[in-house]
Amino acid sequence: SDKLQAKHLDIVRAKVTQYPDKNMIAMAEIVEVFGDTATVDIEIEQALLEHNIPNIFSAEVEYEVSKIPNKVLESEHEGRKDYRDLPLVTIDGITARDFDDAVYCKPIKDGYRLYVAIADVSHYARRGSAIDNEAHLRGTSVYFPRKVVPMLHRDLSNGICSLNPDVDRLAMVCEITLARSGKMIGYQFYEAVIQSHARLTYDTVSAMLERPRSAEGKQ
Repeated sequence: SDKLQAKHLDIVRAKVTQYPDKNMIAMAEIVEVFGDTATVDIEIEQALLEHNIPNIFSAEVEYEVSKIPNKVLESEHEGRKDYRDLPLVTIDGITARDFDDAVYCKPIKDGYRLYVAIADVSHYARRGSAIDNEAHLRGTSVYFPRKVVPMLHRDLSNGICSLNPDVDRLAMVCEITLARSGKMIGYQFYEAVIQSHARLTYDTVSAMLERPRSAEGKQ
C-alpha cells in the first residue's frame, strides 16, 4: 500500500486485515486510491460498497447463461400461442437497451382489444437455478448515472429476454377487452411466441399523438 501513495483526505478502497477486538485496533490495507475528488464514478463505487449492492455475477451464473441459446428454438414454440403476426411494439427511452414489454391495441365492436406482452424471463431463470437465486438476491436492477447494475445477466436482459424488433421472443401475453369507455370487461393470459414490429421511443410516440402532421405522426 506504500506504493499507492495515498494522501490525507484521499478516497480509497481498503481491505480489512485485522478486525478490532478488546486488545487490537482495526487494521486495513489500501488496495486502490481514487484521489481527493469525488467524481460520479467514484460516488457510484462508494454506493455499491456502502449499500452492499452485488455487481459481479458468479461463475455458476456465467456458466448457466453460456448454455442458453441466443435465439428462440423451434421446440420452444410448443404449447404457446403464435402471436408473431400481431403488430406489437415496444416503447422505451431513447437510451434503453432492454425491452421487457410490448403493446398493441385494435378497435373491435363496442370497444377495443389490448394486447400486453411481457418477456417470459421465467423460461430462462428456472426456479432454484443460479440465475434465479442471483435475481432473488438482487431483487431489482439498480440505476446510476451512466451505469446500471442489472438484476439479470446482460446476456439475458439485453439479449434473449429483451423484446428486440423482428426476432422471435417468448412472452406472457395478456389479451384485454375494453369497453369504449375504457372499462375492462374481460381478459385472458397466454404463453406465447411474439415478434416486436418496432422499437419506438417516448418522444416518437408523443410526436405521433400530439403532432399527427409531423414526420413521426405520418408514419
